[in-house]
Amino acid sequence: MRAKPNFIIAGLLILAAVFYLMVSSTQDAAHYFLTVGEVLALDEATSQRPVTVSGAVLGESITYDSSRPRVTFTVVQVPGDPQEVEAQGGIAQVLHAAVQDPEAPRLVVVYDDVKPDMLRHEAQAIIRGHLGADGRFYADEVLLKCPSRYEEALPEQTED
Repeated sequence: MRAKPNFIIAGLLILAAVFYLMVSSTQDAAHYFLTVGEVLALDEATSQRPVTVSGAVLGESITYDSSRPRVTFTVVQVPGDPQEVEAQGGIAQVLHAAVQDPEAPRLVVVYDDVKPDMLRHEAQAIIRGHLGADGRFYADEVLLKCPSRYEEALPEQTED
């Protein structure tokens, strides 16, 4: 009869250890999705956390140093709410309007890797990384989508 409480205590300790490991690993891997303006407004302590930001690529800002390799470019804020994007005419229209707006928040991105093929003017960039002390965003991962590339790919509908 004495062994039963020992098994219960040992089981609770194992469950507590598993719970602790799950919580601590989840917090380390968490990425927070922010707009360009929100990233620029981060305080110093928060800016060291990994975040995900989306914006429109400003084509004239793209520079590539193949000797490192390093790509530097600027992204301009786009709305983070999908309903707002649809209300403004879709992603292609939102990206075009963003790069034309000189008052929209902008963020310089530094990506230490080869230049992605789809990195071009008005592409939608989804970037994961952190804000540096110098105000630049240091990307660990860059995902790109060029909506104009897919606009003509839609087949026309025929009536029966």
